[in-house]
Amino acid sequence: MPAMPERAGSPSPAPPLLTTLKGVGPKLAERLHRLGLRTVEDVLLHLPLRYQDRTRVIPIGQLRPGEEAQIEAEITRAEVTTRGRRFLLCHLSDGAGALTLRFFHFSPAQEQLFGQPGARLRCFGEVRSGYTGGLEMIHPECRRIDPDSPPVTDRLTPVYPTTAGLQQFTLRGLAEQALALLDTATLLPELLPQALRARLHLMSIAEAVRGLHQPPADTALAELDSGRHPARRRLAFEELLAHQLSLRRLRARVRRQAAPPLAGEGGLSGRFMERLPFTLTGAQRRVLAEIGTDLAQPRPMLRLLQGDVGSGKTVVAAAAALRAVETGAQAALMAPTELLAEQHYRNFRDWLEPLGVEVAWLTGRLTGRARRTLLERLASSAVHVAVGTHALFQDAVVFAELALAIVDEQHRFGVHQRLALREKGQRGGRCPHQLIMTATPIPRTLAMSAYADLDTSIIDELPPGRRPVKTVVVPDSRRDEVSARIRQACRAGRQAYWVCPLIDESEALQCQAAVVTAEQLTALLPELRVGLVHGRLPAAAKEAVMAAFKAGALDLLVATTVIEVGVDVPNASLMIIENAERLGLAQLHQLRGRVGRGTMESSCVLLYRPPLSQVAHARLGVLRQCHDGFEIARRDLELRGPGEVLGTRQTGEQTLRIADLLRDQDLLNAVRHTADELLRDHPETVEPLIRRWIGGGARYGEV
Repeated sequence: MPAMPERAGSPSPAPPLLTTLKGVGPKLAERLHRLGLRTVEDVLLHLPLRYQDRTRVIPIGQLRPGEEAQIEAEITRAEVTTRGRRFLLCHLSDGAGALTLRFFHFSPAQEQLFGQPGARLRCFGEVRSGYTGGLEMIHPECRRIDPDSPPVTDRLTPVYPTTAGLQQFTLRGLAEQALALLDTATLLPELLPQALRARLHLMSIAEAVRGLHQPPADTALAELDSGRHPARRRLAFEELLAHQLSLRRLRARVRRQAAPPLAGEGGLSGRFMERLPFTLTGAQRRVLAEIGTDLAQPRPMLRLLQGDVGSGKTVVAAAAALRAVETGAQAALMAPTELLAEQHYRNFRDWLEPLGVEVAWLTGRLTGRARRTLLERLASSAVHVAVGTHALFQDAVVFAELALAIVDEQHRFGVHQRLALREKGQRGGRCPHQLIMTATPIPRTLAMSAYADLDTSIIDELPPGRRPVKTVVVPDSRRDEVSARIRQACRAGRQAYWVCPLIDESEALQCQAAVVTAEQLTALLPELRVGLVHGRLPAAAKEAVMAAFKAGALDLLVATTVIEVGVDVPNASLMIIENAERLGLAQLHQLRGRVGRGTMESSCVLLYRPPLSQVAHARLGVLRQCHDGFEIARRDLELRGPGEVLGTRQTGEQTLRIADLLRDQDLLNAVRHTADELLRDHPETVEPLIRRWIGGGARYGEV
C-alpha cells in the first residue's frame, strides 16, 4: 500500500456521502442512517464487533460442537420438512464426514440452490449437535463454488454492528469500497502531527483503519476481540482526545463569559454557621474556601463537588447559595427527583428562612394560582433561593437575577438539562456560576476525562462520630430472622427501613412489592408503627409519611428506592434491602447511607433470592467488605462499565464509538497532555478532530 502523505491538520473537504458508494440507494442509505452512518468516513470508523477465521477449510470429520468453522462439501440431498415446524434441510458430505444445514427461514432462491445434488458449497457457521444425531449448522453463510471460484480469504472476516434488514455481506462490501477510496481520495486525513505520533508510538490512522477492517490471518484474535490491538488503541486515543478537546473548548467558551462576582461581606454566611447545631469538618471548610474563591471572580465558576454518602454536601451548597443572596442575587438548586428536591427544600427552608431568606420549592406538580404566584415572586426577586426538579428550567420560569445554579446528582441529568438551567441566569452578557454535586464518587482519572470542563472539589471526610455500617448478606429464606432483628432494634428505641425495588408485584422479576411487604410486616410485627412510601404517592402524602418517620412517630418505614438519596433520619440504625442482587453497587451504597447518620452502631442487611449470578455475588461481596465510596465506585466501574457510573446514556451526553473509558483508562493521562500540546502548538487540529469524532454533538455546549 502506498504511504499516506503527512497532512496533519491540513484543511479537508467534507467527506463524501454514502450515496457515492456503489449500490447505496435511498432505501439502503436509510438503514445505514440507523447505525449513524451518513458518510464514507463513517463507514471507515464503523468498526467490527468481532472477527471470524475463514482462512482455513476444516474437514467435517474434524469438527466439534460449539466451534465456528468453514467447510467445503457437496450437496447430497435437500428436503423441506413440515414436521412440527417448516424448515429446509440440506445434507452435505466432503468425503471425511457428513453435516446438515438447517434453515427455519428460507427463500425460493435458497430452496433452488440447495436442491442441486452434486453442487459444491462453502459454508461458515457454528457447529452444533443435530436433533437426531450427527452435526449441523443453523442458518450458516453459504455460497456455491466451482473450480474457478477464488480461494479462501487470507484475512480475518469482520462481523459488524448491524440493524434490521442490513446483512453482514453488505457492510463488508461497503467497507471494501471505502478502503479502496482511502488510497485515492482525501478520506481520514492524518490529524495528529508526525512527531507526536512517533513519541507516543501511534500508527497512522489509515494503517489503523485498514488493519481493523482487514486484519491479516496471523493477527491474534484475542487481541482484536479484547480491544487491546494497537490499531484499535490508536483510534481510541484519537477519539478520547477529541472528547477531551471538546470539553476543554466548552470550558474555555464559558470561562470567556462574564459572571457576577459574589463577594459579599459574609454576614449572612457567618450567622448561618453560628446557627448550625454542628461544626463543619475540615474537608467542608476547605471545599467552601475553594468555592468562595471561584464565586468572587468575574468569570463563571464550573465546579464538581464530590462527596460520599453523609459527607455534608447539602450544607456546603446552602452556604454557597448565601454568597449569591448576600449580593442581592438568586440561587437555584436542581435535583433529579421530587423526593430529593423536597428534602433539599426542607433543609434550606429550616436553615435559611430564620435568616430572612425566602426559599421556594418548584416541581412539575405545582399548578394553577400557586404556580403563577411563585413564578411572579421568582421574577421579582422576592424569592431568594429556588429548589426543584427539572421544572426549574421550563420556559415559563424566569429569574430576576440567577447568579448560582446548583445541580445535585449530576449523573442523572443530561448535559442539555444542566446547560438549560445555566441559561436561565443569562442577563446583560453575564451567566451564573455552576456548582455540580454528586454522591456517586467517580474515580479521579474518569472524572478528569468525563468532566474536563469542571474543576473538582472532594469532601473526603465524614462528620465526627460516624461509624461504618455493618453489612451482612442474607438469603431470602431467613426473612423471619430479619423480622426479629427489626423488632429488637425498634424495642431499643431505634428505627428501621425495609426497601423493596418495585411498587407492584412482578412475577417476571420475583420481587416483593412494597405494598404487600408493608401489609406482611404490619401483621408480623403488630406492636410496631409501620409506614409506607413510594413514588406513586401524592407529594403531600409522601412528605407526611417521611415527616412522621423523621419525628419518630413511625418505627419501620417500608419504601421503594425513592429513599435512595435525600433522607436524613439519625435515629434509623437498621436498613433491610430486599432483592439486593438486582441493584447496582452505587445504588446499594446510597441506600446503605440512609443509616449510620447518627453516632449509634448501624447495620445493613442485603436480602437476596438465590441463585446469585457471578456479577451479583461479586457486587454484594464488595458492599459487605467496603465502606469507602471511591473504592466502591472503582469496583462499580469494573462491574458495570463507565456508561452506567457516569450516566452517559442520558439524553444530551456525548457517547464513545470506539474507546472504552474502563478498558482504555491507561490512555487518559497521555490524552490530557496531548490536548494541552495541541491547544498550545497545533490549534488548527482541534476543530477537525472534534468534527470527525463528535460532529454535531460537539455543539451541545454552544449556547
